[in-house]
Amino acid sequence: MLAACVAASLYVLFTPANVAVTGSAPDVSNKSGSHSYLDYVESIVPDNFITPFQTANVLSVLLIAAAVGIAIAKMPRGSKNQDLMITFFKASQDVLFTLVNWLIVVLPIGIFAFVASLAQEVSHGVSLGGLGTYFTLVIAANLIQMFIVLPAFLMIKGFNPIKVAKGMLPALALAFFSKSSAATLPVTMRCAQQNLKEEPQVAQFVLPMCTTINMNGCAAFIFLTVIYLMQNAGLDIHPGVIVAWIFIATLAAIGNAGVPMGCFFLSASLLASMNIPILLMGVILPFYAVVDMIETSLNVWSDSTVSVMVDKDMKKLEAVAESK
Repeated sequence: MLAACVAASLYVLFTPANVAVTGSAPDVSNKSGSHSYLDYVESIVPDNFITPFQTANVLSVLLIAAAVGIAIAKMPRGSKNQDLMITFFKASQDVLFTLVNWLIVVLPIGIFAFVASLAQEVSHGVSLGGLGTYFTLVIAANLIQMFIVLPAFLMIKGFNPIKVAKGMLPALALAFFSKSSAATLPVTMRCAQQNLKEEPQVAQFVLPMCTTINMNGCAAFIFLTVIYLMQNAGLDIHPGVIVAWIFIATLAAIGNAGVPMGCFFLSASLLASMNIPILLMGVILPFYAVVDMIETSLNVWSDSTVSVMVDKDMKKLEAVAESK
């Protein structure tokens, strides 16, 4: 939530200019503006389980996932059916990650196609001036979260941020180059336990959960990308829209997978579900590799921050319990 708020503040202060296109361009302002946010909220509740997956309605998929997860949790603990469902979804996740890895292998072909499309648009009169400000805001939002917000939390809890970062340096370096917080998770847990002396039960519980739901960089990227493309599509970006998308970006980031390009595809899905043209996503894609590196490092750094603070609180509780 804080990451999305930082991104929103930067957008308000330094609103990037639109990408100017000479000639005809699709006008979706009337089409998109005819729907209120209440309509979008209503559209999140699906009529059936299949439609959200067919229409790439990310928020509906998240709602279904939450409902199914709660239902599984309400099943008798340790029962055969509950274990079967958990095993099924774990196996499905492994299959998904394998498919994503295949997608990453062929991704350079897609990048080439997008660059070719961009070159064609530039030749027809596209001015990319506002994109420089957009990328600056995305990176600035991540760096502010990385070097100001999270260290402030650590200092409030009595930690030296430099010492914590030094202990987690192998995980942060791997996150930067792998662009996957999920792939970095084993190294993150090892650094937390060996270098920061966290209790194994804390690190092994907190860090996997954070890897799943604690996506600071993704929240900032989703907010800035969606708002910027909505602005380019001619929609009015008023305070109500900004506040709404702070919450939407936060919820969407919680549902993002900790794999390379996850935030990019999630943002494109959100825009497509709102009938917003995503041509500019092709312009963003060639530069997203650098953004993804910074985002993943931020996510792992945030996970490490949460874990070390929880570990300290748990040790205090154990000390109090032992004193009684």
